Amino acid sequence: MRVYLDNAATTPLDKEVFDVMAPFMLEHYGNPSSIHAHGRQVRAAIEGARKTVAGLINASPSEVFFTSGGTEADNLALICTIRTLGLKHAISSPLEHHAVLHSLEALEKTGEIQLTMLRVDANGVLDLQHLEETLVSQPRTLVSIMHANNELGNLNDLQTIAHICQKYNAIFHSDTVQTMGHYRHDVQTLGANFLVGSAHKFHGPKGVGFIYVDSSIKIHPLIQGGSQERNMRGGTENVYGIIGLAKALEIAYRDMDEHHRHIQSLKDRMISKLREQIEDVQFNGLSAEADKSLYTVLNVSLPASDMNEMLLFNLDINKISASGGSACTSGVDLGSHVLRAIGTDMERGNVRFSFSKYNTIEEIDYAVATLAKLYQKETV
Repeated sequence: MRVYLDNAATTPLDKEVFDVMAPFMLEHYGNPSSIHAHGRQVRAAIEGARKTVAGLINASPSEVFFTSGGTEADNLALICTIRTLGLKHAISSPLEHHAVLHSLEALEKTGEIQLTMLRVDANGVLDLQHLEETLVSQPRTLVSIMHANNELGNLNDLQTIAHICQKYNAIFHSDTVQTMGHYRHDVQTLGANFLVGSAHKFHGPKGVGFIYVDSSIKIHPLIQGGSQERNMRGGTENVYGIIGLAKALEIAYRDMDEHHRHIQSLKDRMISKLREQIEDVQFNGLSAEADKSLYTVLNVSLPASDMNEMLLFNLDINKISASGGSACTSGVDLGSHVLRAIGTDMERGNVRFSFSKYNTIEEIDYAVATLAKLYQKETV
């Protein structure tokens, strides 16, 4: 048995999703920009997918644009908003995904913006008073705060943040990659100007995502080329990826309550059994608090040990796939910028387990038993 507990990095493709994608790989191959029957058929399918996504998040289809994934969508929102609207200031947090941090840091490095990082406490909780204080002095700015942290699982109160932004006429972008497909988003009540989704985080295909752009915001494209995506993104559309994304999000919304209950029960079980079987186990951020964290993520802090340096390797040897942080930093041994930002003891063994609808009780029990055995060996 190989146990996959790295679903925050990517999720397995749902068979229902593959089934709707397959005809657009093999049979419906027309270019959607072509005016003949082959092209029109594919164009209709893309627009149908757009309507599906828009309906699920309560947006207008004209506010939904397909991208290559969450990173491109974040870059589009941040870079193009700042440059199109001539904004000179941005506010974010040190816990954001690198798609956000590196984009804003690059703009700061070229002198295009001043960047303010919000204060965070040892649990990764953002100081929203700091946000408001900053906006008082610089009201027309871009605020970028994620919905849930991809490493800690901490949930941020988007409605409160959106309200603060509206109060000071700030533009609000939220990286919702980790929560899209796991929570219901209603853009009409939320008040954010940009939301982002990536299909492979909710059992869709890799290499495709989308961005919601509030119709009141007019920005220039990031990728120049043809007039695809209503002149917002040049390049022939990833047709079967878009079809798969829409189907995956549809399934996620359809079965969300059932999957939430199942996954939360697995997470609760892992927390309970880890506390029973491993002395001094801790949990980073708010990941062990059900009402304050993403139910698919648990960030575990294990006792200091010589074995910690090889922890992920030992888990892999024991057929358990987990992560030390964001998969986007794989191959770069810099540790987690998120854990460093909240002052985590890096001598401890810090590992992120993330769950999906396909995980089972048996897999959770095996993972905990394996960890317990590894740490018992270490203390013998």
